[in-house]
Amino acid sequence: MASESREDMIKRLAQGAAVGGLAAIVIGFTWGGWVTGGTAKEMEKKSATSAVVAVLAPICADKFKQASGVTANLAGLKKANSWQQDTFIADGGWATFPGQKAPEPGVAQACANLLTSMQ
Repeated sequence: MASESREDMIKRLAQGAAVGGLAAIVIGFTWGGWVTGGTAKEMEKKSATSAVVAVLAPICADKFKQASGVTANLAGLKKANSWQQDTFIADGGWATFPGQKAPEPGVAQACANLLTSMQ
């Protein structure tokens, strides 16, 4: 059996490194939870939006409960179709907070969900 030349050994080493690197990338993105920078920013934005909604929705519901005519407003909210309830809340001003011209996206719907689940 003839011994391998140095060039053949280097070639096999390079091939092994390339295959190993490719395998690491595939495994990392498929099962390892790796994401690209763009995906990470998108995930961060969704997380921040969810946090804002989670904090503001109960405040909106409290504003709704403290407003005059709460019984009539609650009846009107429950009477509205589910896809119109966020508009009902937004139009009532309960989901708009000081310094805002309009409600934060998602707050009116989360507020409506909290209110309609009340007994």
